[in-house]
Amino acid sequence: MKYIDFDKTAVYGKLAAIAGKGWNFDFAAELTAARVGESTVPMAAGLTYSWAAKSVDGPVLNLLQSLADEQELIAKYRALLDGEVINTGENRKVLHHLLRGQGGVAATGKAVIHEGKDLGAFYKAELDRFSAFASAVHAGKLKGSTGKAFTAVVQIGIGGSDLGPRALYLALESWAAATGKRKLRAAFISNVDPDDASQVVSSVPLDETIFVLVSKSGTTQETLANELFVKDKIKKAGLDPSKHMVAVTSETSPLAHNPAYLDSFYIDDFIGGRYSATSAVGGVVLSLAFGPEVFREILAGAHEADTLALKPAIAENAALLDALVGVWERNFLKYPYTAILPYSQALSRFPAHLQQLDMESNGKRVNRDGVPVHYSTGPVVFGEPGTNGQHSFYQLLHQGTDIVPLQFVGFNDSQRGDDVTVDGSVSQTKLKANLAAQIVAFAKGQKVSGDAANRNKEFPGGRPSSLIYGKQLTPAALGALLAHFENKVMFQGFVWNINSFDQEGVQLGKILTKKVLAAKAGGGSGDAALDAYSGILGV
Repeated sequence: MKYIDFDKTAVYGKLAAIAGKGWNFDFAAELTAARVGESTVPMAAGLTYSWAAKSVDGPVLNLLQSLADEQELIAKYRALLDGEVINTGENRKVLHHLLRGQGGVAATGKAVIHEGKDLGAFYKAELDRFSAFASAVHAGKLKGSTGKAFTAVVQIGIGGSDLGPRALYLALESWAAATGKRKLRAAFISNVDPDDASQVVSSVPLDETIFVLVSKSGTTQETLANELFVKDKIKKAGLDPSKHMVAVTSETSPLAHNPAYLDSFYIDDFIGGRYSATSAVGGVVLSLAFGPEVFREILAGAHEADTLALKPAIAENAALLDALVGVWERNFLKYPYTAILPYSQALSRFPAHLQQLDMESNGKRVNRDGVPVHYSTGPVVFGEPGTNGQHSFYQLLHQGTDIVPLQFVGFNDSQRGDDVTVDGSVSQTKLKANLAAQIVAFAKGQKVSGDAANRNKEFPGGRPSSLIYGKQLTPAALGALLAHFENKVMFQGFVWNINSFDQEGVQLGKILTKKVLAAKAGGGSGDAALDAYSGILGV
């Protein structure tokens, strides 16, 4: 395999030539019922990806297929699955796909061995361990320090230890309530702001709550500060913290094999934080909240998506097609943003998770070898559930000066089935009608004519969007949705020849924070500006 910069590929110039001719896709003429019906790709767990409202035609799609072939995207994905060192910045394997492998093997069917250790077997053993732990809690075999059964679980973590697990929990909270799968109520503490921890701790019965402390290194400043905050509250309530806490960490961290916790569950350095929701990082809290069988359904949906992502033809590979169309929009149509717009309240925090997934992975300015690249990489990602966003930032999306590609997600059925008829239709139907209307409104716009026309009512259209849809947001569908976006981001990183699996951009702020706190003990930090800002903030 060859790892080459995007602008060194033969296809790059051909795509640039098409865009340079003043590319204009006429949605008013091209977005027909036939195109909507034909422009779909099956996804895992019964989902479907529709690209009908994307600004692409046959010649562009053919070139995108050539790009996938020239950059050997499927071969690079296979290499990742088989345990090659893909994270060049940290000299590590990238193994989050292996977490949801069936039987502890990669989607390619191979075992992954590192220094004599079968990593798939290790991940599977941890899955079995925290599944058994959750089942023991649900059966009342494990109780709090006063002998009461646990009724709530609180996760303490930040970044990937919070965003993914929180998004998945919220996505299934209503589904679990409607299907009788809810076991424990869950809450999350992430921000070092003490108001966050205080609000959460005050909302749960401490004697009936189990806390999940998540820190791979065991040294994450915000997480450890929140742990001490929580332990202080537990002790003041006359409880034993060791009977109310478990840890999710690495086997080499100070949290491992520690009697201060009921138990410890393990991940390793091959699982990046933003890719860790299908590890013990998400598995412990979700298994406690909904039961281990529900978490395994999430894994099954993700594994099916991972397997489908091996298909070399973009017409059969939704994640690959989504990635390549995104590259076309970012690099040649010059759209620097993308919006994630789920028409499902259950996915209220999914855009925040995808924001970290995409921007932390592909927000890079150097290639895999540390050499600056001369083309755009990851987009700015934001989003909000519909229909809330329609009454907020959609104004700019419809009539602003920038074109923002849109990624819609929608479902035929609600999770609870609890609805009412108003003006001839139920709320779920109104939600879906809004989604269909927005796709066409963004694409086709609205023209006004005549000298007396109000130009403020004109919509230029030409706003491209994709749609992922399915019958209902279930655990398997959620896992498939999660894996789709993970694989999309991975493929785009391969196209751009960047390392999508390290995150040095988060480190400098941590280093300076430590300098500020250390300076309190005596003297300044050595940086006058840093000391000045610390002073006005009362550090």
